[in-house]
Amino acid sequence: YADSGWGVYAVSNSSWAGYFQGNVNVTGTLSKSGGSFKIDHPLDPEGKYLSHSFVESPDMMNIYNGNVRTDEDGYAVIELPDYFEALNRDFRYQLTVIGQFAQAIVAEEIVDRHFVIRTNLSMVKVSWQVTGIRHDPWADAHRIPVVEDKPAEEQGTYLVPDVYDQPESMSLVARVKGQASID
Repeated sequence: YADSGWGVYAVSNSSWAGYFQGNVNVTGTLSKSGGSFKIDHPLDPEGKYLSHSFVESPDMMNIYNGNVRTDEDGYAVIELPDYFEALNRDFRYQLTVIGQFAQAIVAEEIVDRHFVIRTNLSMVKVSWQVTGIRHDPWADAHRIPVVEDKPAEEQGTYLVPDVYDQPESMSLVARVKGQASID
């Protein structure tokens, strides 16, 4: 617990600054320089790791997707989760026809958590994706500023100075360590 500054502060130059095995909960915004998952490789779990990077956006975006086959009249109704419209706004659609040449359109936009796909041929397999920008109360109250000026006390510092060919003394951590007893 901290009234100001950091509640937890950890630095390591050679290993993990923090390591958690189990679930971690953050009620608030998680800020990071990068992100990924790292798992035992499913084809060689004893010999390799498999890593993927996060997909990121300046928006608080949710992604929903699936595959569907249109009916004999060329229609398919996509049903989204019951919370979809309460959680999302500014819907965007992507459709891709699979296995044949055909046209596909969004015939009806999302209303009451459903939208309709139409193809010019019957029985067409379509891969669909819908994205939405979060607009739940927490998201609306905590939008992430995409670009922001550094506070005066952080001006002239870097989060990761070495990637800019700058010395460690130019790091925000070095400045903070010089101002407080954190060792």
